[in-house]
Amino acid sequence: YDIRLKLTKEVLTIQKQDVICVSGSDHSANHRTVTLRRQPVGGLGLSIKGGAEHKVPVVISKIFKDQAAEQTGMLFIGDAIIQVNGINVESATHEEVVHLLRNAGDEVTITVQYLREAPSFLKLPLGSPGPPSDHSSGTSSPLFDSGLHLNGNSTNTAPSSPSSPIANEPKYEKRWLDTLSVPLSMARISRYKTGTDKLRSNAFEVLALDGVSTGILQFYTAQESADWLRAMSTNISDLTLQNMKMANKCCSPSDQVIHMGWVNERLEGTDSSQLYKFKFLALKGSSFYIFSTPPVSTLDWVRAEKIYNLCEVLFKVHKLWLADDCWLQANLYLGIHQDFDLEDQRPYCFSVMVGHGKSHYFNVELGSELVVWEKSFQRAIFLEVQRTGSKTYVCSWQGDTLCFTVDFALGFTCFDSKTKNVLWRFKFSQLKGSSDDGKTRVKLLFQNLDTKQIETKELEFQDLTAVLHCIHSFIAAKVASVDPVFIDSQSIARRYMYSN
Repeated sequence: YDIRLKLTKEVLTIQKQDVICVSGSDHSANHRTVTLRRQPVGGLGLSIKGGAEHKVPVVISKIFKDQAAEQTGMLFIGDAIIQVNGINVESATHEEVVHLLRNAGDEVTITVQYLREAPSFLKLPLGSPGPPSDHSSGTSSPLFDSGLHLNGNSTNTAPSSPSSPIANEPKYEKRWLDTLSVPLSMARISRYKTGTDKLRSNAFEVLALDGVSTGILQFYTAQESADWLRAMSTNISDLTLQNMKMANKCCSPSDQVIHMGWVNERLEGTDSSQLYKFKFLALKGSSFYIFSTPPVSTLDWVRAEKIYNLCEVLFKVHKLWLADDCWLQANLYLGIHQDFDLEDQRPYCFSVMVGHGKSHYFNVELGSELVVWEKSFQRAIFLEVQRTGSKTYVCSWQGDTLCFTVDFALGFTCFDSKTKNVLWRFKFSQLKGSSDDGKTRVKLLFQNLDTKQIETKELEFQDLTAVLHCIHSFIAAKVASVDPVFIDSQSIARRYMYSN
């Protein structure tokens, strides 16, 4: 059924049409009783559709200009007929109501109620008015307009006076009224059919933080759908930014929120009929948070489902749709090779790889959101590396317990955990390659500045993935501090989104 949308910075309002009394006394807000005087030319001046055989009420589908129904000023397209001359017709078939109206004499009193959620068939061009003369043929259809603007079976041939509103009768108008308000702060948008990878055609749903839903909003064109989706997403993003600023007033400079927002996470172990669940992600201070519901108070931050150190996570763009509907797999990390299942049909996907080889696979609704997440992860990791300065991990080699330090200023240092004696030290620029067994052992290849020879250093770590991610984070931050433009130029998401 038809609705109207009204969008403000903070609220999406759904409006439905209703008939309201604008003047005079109205004894029944829901029902209106109207007396029609049948005219020799034009009959009752209306057409109807619907009937109990289709489990829908009989509804006025057309009102003809300057004829009896319009002259009352009290009848509207979308009015369901409740009674005809005192006879209840709510359970009547289409043919029964047509027969009653055509044989009700010159004065017909009908009681109607406006349907705010009018049947969609009212607008469908499924037929034309019924046969003008043969009323007993039984050819009327509930999906066709049965014309009661034709000459009826009246025995009175004298012209009757036209119907007109009486002075003290209430006056009615059809208006758009607010029926549902959806707050956009922390709201989320879904274009997918529940539990599937199938995009709705020109449609989406908006869900508020408190669970209030718009239901499925179906637009007439793809362009309209895209325009509304973009407008609502922009407003939600702006409100999220406001929430971040408020949260940051209560946080120390080293614990600021960099970015947060809704995503869909693919559930572990799901097959090609992927199951996704809404999750709320946040990049704050030294950590990457995964929530089932957004944090609205300072206490909520300790209630996250998962919390990871930003130095030890790796962001990767997986897939994005280009203008020609082909997809691009983008590897945005160095020295680590992992295969991911890319069978799902969702565009704008990214993963965040964490310790022990685990990962979280996410999807966002718009390409612009993917761009923001990519940039935000880069910025958050860069800030955390600069704040931390160095990270030290316990490792072992040939039975000795060692400590391995990645330092933003010094590079790589390995020292004995007991004596603290430095065994070797290399700058970031001396790292020429690496390889690992995918479990615990890594080989780091360094070039000796004096001899120019490659030296191989082997180490074993309990959580090798976290260490490799940390090395990547420090090197990327080092490059960014020297040449920020280079980091931007490596952004697959930004490059393709803006060029398309």
